[in-house]
Amino acid sequence: MSLPAPDLDDRRFQDIVDEAKRRINRLCPDWTDHNVSDPGVALIELFAWMTEMTLYRLNQVPDRLYVKFLELVGVELFSAVPARADLLFRLTAAREDTVRVPAGTQVSTERREDEAPVVFLTDSELRVTPPKLIACLTHTGDRYADHWEELRREAATVQLFPTLQVDEAVYFGLQESAAGNLLRLDVTTGPEGAGVDPRRPPRVWEAWDGTWKNVRILDDTSAGFNSTGEVTLLLPMKHEALAIGAKRAFWLRCRLVRPVEGQPDYTNPPILEQLSAVALGGAVPAHHAEPAPAELLGASNGRPGQVFQVRRVPVLPRRFDETVRVVLPRHERTGEPEEQEWTEVADLSDAEEDDQVFTWSGANGEVRFGPRVLDREGRVWQHGAIPPVDSQIYVTGYRFGGGRRGNVPADRLTVLHTSIPFVAGVTNLDASAGGVDAETVENAKVRGPMLLRGGRRAVTAEDVERLTLDAAPNVARARCLPPDNPAEPARLLVVPRVDVAPENLTLDDLAISDELEETIKAYLEPRRLLTMRLRIDAPRYQGVKVVAEVRASPGVRAETVRERAERALYEYLNPLTGGPSGQGWPFDTDLKLGDVYGVLHGSFGVQGVEAVHFFSADLRRKRTLDQVEQRLRLLPEALFMSYEHRVVVQQ
Repeated sequence: MSLPAPDLDDRRFQDIVDEAKRRINRLCPDWTDHNVSDPGVALIELFAWMTEMTLYRLNQVPDRLYVKFLELVGVELFSAVPARADLLFRLTAAREDTVRVPAGTQVSTERREDEAPVVFLTDSELRVTPPKLIACLTHTGDRYADHWEELRREAATVQLFPTLQVDEAVYFGLQESAAGNLLRLDVTTGPEGAGVDPRRPPRVWEAWDGTWKNVRILDDTSAGFNSTGEVTLLLPMKHEALAIGAKRAFWLRCRLVRPVEGQPDYTNPPILEQLSAVALGGAVPAHHAEPAPAELLGASNGRPGQVFQVRRVPVLPRRFDETVRVVLPRHERTGEPEEQEWTEVADLSDAEEDDQVFTWSGANGEVRFGPRVLDREGRVWQHGAIPPVDSQIYVTGYRFGGGRRGNVPADRLTVLHTSIPFVAGVTNLDASAGGVDAETVENAKVRGPMLLRGGRRAVTAEDVERLTLDAAPNVARARCLPPDNPAEPARLLVVPRVDVAPENLTLDDLAISDELEETIKAYLEPRRLLTMRLRIDAPRYQGVKVVAEVRASPGVRAETVRERAERALYEYLNPLTGGPSGQGWPFDTDLKLGDVYGVLHGSFGVQGVEAVHFFSADLRRKRTLDQVEQRLRLLPEALFMSYEHRVVVQQ
């Protein structure tokens, strides 16, 4: 059965006639008789009929020719997007010299009988540097106090947070950057800082990377400077130097914050007696990919438009050292082969005859060289050079992989493919995310007509939304809103595509990464109007909690009914899969009580719905707010998102 193809042009006879008549006043102002009896109008109808027949035949193009037409106008399949994760390497023991984990280190999940392991490659080199403390400051109000000499003496003490005011802090300066390093601070304290909940002390650790960024606390046996213990911290990937007063160092600080509601605060300022630091490992970004070595694609036949294909697909975006090498036949005089490295381009339309360029499709792995084109005047144009006859075509290497398969849970990337001195093991503390499968032909067939209608220019809000979806496969939804004030930029709301179960979706999963934002900006910049200004934001996510009581059908387990009903609510009240269409909850659409009744009635095993209550919720603070009677208003620029639904089942 052939797949239905969308119409390339959906105009009908009357549409074409009306369009032609609208142009008469502008193109032929002396033509005033537009009645059906006028010979000119008869000609318009004749040509409209002929045009409609042409459009009808065009819309009957078989699927294969339709796809070839899309290729002709430059529509290509989007390649797969690799999932990303931070990999934490732990050392066998603290070292006095720097330990290096090279870029491109391979880490994978364990091999299973039914599937191959998922392999990740590190993006950059990791340097685990022994930390050397060189400064200690405290900050109260607008005054800094230097306590470095006190901290170095064995019998001295340093009072932390002396007035117990929010935002008081203690600063520790390091001689070198500890970017991405896993540090253990050995803390010796007195009993003075009592009063706080040792499991949730009111403090945060931060590091300077141009701004103060939160440091991840993996363990704190000191209970917030309450007792002698160890604080294990994972620093962010950037750690920059900053001058505070007369001290310039790479700073790490502990700042006092307001306690969580219901939790106690310090009754007295804690006392620090001694502190030392060691490095236990470090984290580095990685992406789902496997390396492929240099590969011979074949020999050139000297003809234009040659196509070669690599063995492994999908191919990830190439790095600077991943290209095509053309090895020419042996030189007549020297007898040695000559090698040329050619340059990859996005397309060959602007290439000159002697330009050594090629295109490389990530989705199908095809390497294409310049075609020869005959224009309407009979002239021949060569777009890009042709590899000489009998020259060998190589790729210097590439990376393949990507897709949803790379979205693995936390603590699954534990197999190190190569032994690294002084490294004991590796893991991913968080689930990897961002992996998107390569685009299907069916999706490209739907996208093609939209591209033809709107071109490649961002003029209207709909154009911006369409081009944003084209910019990256990991964009699920886009909404462009005009500015409230002409002096302000328009807002582009982006919902990233994530492979997370609806019941596990969190605000952090829907955060727009810096990489995605830069990809969208780079794609829209050459396509926007000069006067158009855009600011990329995430929508506001408005929490909804449903509490319902349902009656189970005879013979169906109550637990099964509850699970299915709650899953249906999570899927329906979801920015990615929710709403009546299943394409994400629509903007500017309120939630009605009847909508929830309909979802529960349609759930498996539900015979009747006894009662439904729904509440607004604060997703960031993770708490329920006010109960709503009949309708929950959706705030402007917001989308609904589920929060801790609860279904009670009666047998």
